[in-house]
Amino acid sequence: MSGSSTSGPARPATPGPVSAYTYGPLAARDPDLEVLLTDGLGGFALGSVAGVPTRCYSGLVVSEQPPVRRRTLFVSPLETLHVAGREATLHALEIAPGVFEGRGLELLTGAAVWDLLPEREQLFAGVRVRRRVFMPPASGAAVFLYDVQSREPVTLRLGGLFVNRDMHHVHARVPELHFSAGGREVTVRGADGGTGGGPFTRATLHAPGAVIDALTPQPHPQRVYYRHDAARGEPDHEVTLGSDLWEVSLPAGGGRVALVVQGVTPATAGHAVADPWAAYAQEAARRSELALRAQDTSGVRDELVATLAVAADAYLVRRERPAGVTVIAGYPWFADWGRDSMIALTGLTLLTGRHAEARDLLGTFLASLRRGLTPNNFHDDGGGAGFNTVDGALWLAVALERYVSVTGDLEFARSSLPALRELLDWHLRGTDHGIRVDDRDGLLLAGEAGVQLTWMDVKIEGWVVTPRHGKPIEVQGLWLAALGAEARLSDALGERPQYVGALARARESFPAFWQGGAYADALAADGTPDRSVRPNVALALALPDTPTTPAQVDRVIREVESQLLTPVGVHTLSPLDARYRGNYGGAQVQRDAAYHQGTVWPWPLTAFVELLLSRGEVRRARAALAGLTGHVWEAGIGHVSEVFAGDSLRPGGCPFQAWSTAELLRAHVLVSLAEARAARPAPAPTQAGPLPLSTQNLT
Repeated sequence: MSGSSTSGPARPATPGPVSAYTYGPLAARDPDLEVLLTDGLGGFALGSVAGVPTRCYSGLVVSEQPPVRRRTLFVSPLETLHVAGREATLHALEIAPGVFEGRGLELLTGAAVWDLLPEREQLFAGVRVRRRVFMPPASGAAVFLYDVQSREPVTLRLGGLFVNRDMHHVHARVPELHFSAGGREVTVRGADGGTGGGPFTRATLHAPGAVIDALTPQPHPQRVYYRHDAARGEPDHEVTLGSDLWEVSLPAGGGRVALVVQGVTPATAGHAVADPWAAYAQEAARRSELALRAQDTSGVRDELVATLAVAADAYLVRRERPAGVTVIAGYPWFADWGRDSMIALTGLTLLTGRHAEARDLLGTFLASLRRGLTPNNFHDDGGGAGFNTVDGALWLAVALERYVSVTGDLEFARSSLPALRELLDWHLRGTDHGIRVDDRDGLLLAGEAGVQLTWMDVKIEGWVVTPRHGKPIEVQGLWLAALGAEARLSDALGERPQYVGALARARESFPAFWQGGAYADALAADGTPDRSVRPNVALALALPDTPTTPAQVDRVIREVESQLLTPVGVHTLSPLDARYRGNYGGAQVQRDAAYHQGTVWPWPLTAFVELLLSRGEVRRARAALAGLTGHVWEAGIGHVSEVFAGDSLRPGGCPFQAWSTAELLRAHVLVSLAEARAARPAPAPTQAGPLPLSTQNLT
């Protein structure tokens, strides 16, 4: 797949499939086109495809306690080209809204991403400069590779803008940083000179065959404007310290230069990048292998699968305490969240052939259970976790069954079944936040004043915007699915299921949600229905044990299509509702008030697609995904955004969101396999529920 073509960027030869997208010079200038690189430890390098910093999270971020306690150390390279007595800056910094310092944007010939590795090309005075960026795994380093083509000798001056702070904040005043120059290596430390053992920056230059002049650092304040922080009502200016560090003289014909900027922590200190070009080749090959494995595993060999498989890799990281694989819910500001991890597990790991990571990820959260609840989120400061979730542990049960169904790993099923049963026991007898089975009907009650428990979980200064206390419909679907998972796993292991009666009773009671020809979004403890039109009913009906009829599924499909469906996802509340908020933006209180009151979310769209496929509506399912598929290339490149404004459909929240990306991959594979089946003579499906789970069909 490709967009606007450019004459400059040329794909290096690497094995395996290639996912490619190119941007012409005008498109490449857009600072809203963001690229993400990650190191597998929670650290990342973030910026626009052209290199413009747009957030306080832009630049190089490293984790002190993987994957949390993250610090920003470096904002942007400073790059200046000298040729035949002329000079041009290759970087571009926004210093006020729409005002840029540096000629980086106007010199662009285009930009491209190859397996989501970004590069840009610039042209000045007949000299072409191609810049590629990557992060070697576990290194905490952003590596900038410059390829210069020139008919005459040129000089490339390189340096950078440095900071040292918590990634969520900015330097309002000139930061106190200490530069130590040592030829081809420069270190930049924080106010204590690094004596406190905190992260510091090591910048290293590589330029084989070139003449390198090490410059004496002369740090100067540089003010930077962050447009995306301004749109979010956050502090939008920062004072950085900038300095030129080296001048590299290249002969006629040009040459190659590498700038390695590493955030040094205990986890990254032993990962020096000795040969940047070899490291790039290894990373390119690794990404191609990820894409090929996903195509083979899913049975869908197209470029979208390849792209999303490489994107999926960004979210899978190593956790230090408790040790194991976990999922960063979204970049740049989320840490790892339990609910998000379990929903995203299928797309991130099972469809991509990363079964070992799936097992490790499940192990991380099974080991973290407390009174039958999985952590809603681990705190980004490394100081613990929150357990305010009713659905996270139930999604864990769903993910566990999917893993065993796909891999046939009965050994893991046997070792995990006691934890699953303990989880169910806690729900039956009652656990935190009023979560317990209602003795009257066997359905799951949840709710506590001032606490948000479902995925619609915003709380603003004590105000729970969408409390949904009582019996939310998707929670009942998940409760049934968790009970069903125990039964099926027990059968597979030759053991006696222990919750058959609880499952039967809850299934008998579920029809109480069908009132007046439609499903309620929730039932209060006294049975009063909440008739809000939200996407949660689709989530419930797409799960494997939810009792329904074809007519009821058709009614839900019509309701979603007429009131909730948009080109990029589903509204969280019908626009016909008086509480609907169509504008997602502004300060946090404004964003949070709209978050689940009409804002569009992509990830629940997959449940709607499953309902369409259950009714044989393959073409309509493909049409429902069309807008989101195109969105992959227009915000967080290769990924899917967290949310979209209800009215304008402008992307918002994190531009790189785990469950959004993973669920688009799952939906695309489901539809692609259904299209392949439809191309063969076969009777149309008639079942009302979702398609069965198998290695070929991951629902």
